[in-house]
Amino acid sequence: MNEIVATGKSSSELSTVETEEFVTFFVEDQLFGIPVLKVQDILTPDSIASIPLAPPEIAGSINLRGRIVTVIDVRTRLGLPNKEVQDGKHGMGVTVEHHNDLYTFLVDKIGEVINVKSQELEKAPSTLDQIWRDYSLGVYRLEAQLMMVLDVEKLLDFENRM
Repeated sequence: MNEIVATGKSSSELSTVETEEFVTFFVEDQLFGIPVLKVQDILTPDSIASIPLAPPEIAGSINLRGRIVTVIDVRTRLGLPNKEVQDGKHGMGVTVEHHNDLYTFLVDKIGEVINVKSQELEKAPSTLDQIWRDYSLGVYRLEAQLMMVLDVEKLLDFENRM
């Protein structure tokens, strides 16, 4: 997406800045983002059916408008302890499409949709846990915190488990 940035100069001196839009969510207290164009749905999964013999990161499956959707527990995938189910709620879900299949990422809390300047993406800090760095495309420094950009491809690559 291109955005014209006004700098107080004449129209011939305006510059074009590439921006990206992200759906944000929290796991623990960490802010994550996924490009908005990858997100199919935001939901609160009511009932998650277990899948026998599935890896621990797979929380189960849900039915989303007639399609079977695999639910991925992002906390487990990132090496964090499970969060207790409260009032029958498993948290929030961010649904993405990957290779014509739907996946819902189970997260603690949904944030908002934000725009950031593409050129401000930085490499994930070396002090970040290796597992987290493996699933990150980089970070954006926002006013109050870092936003990790989640690498959906790697997060869903169960053949090459980290």
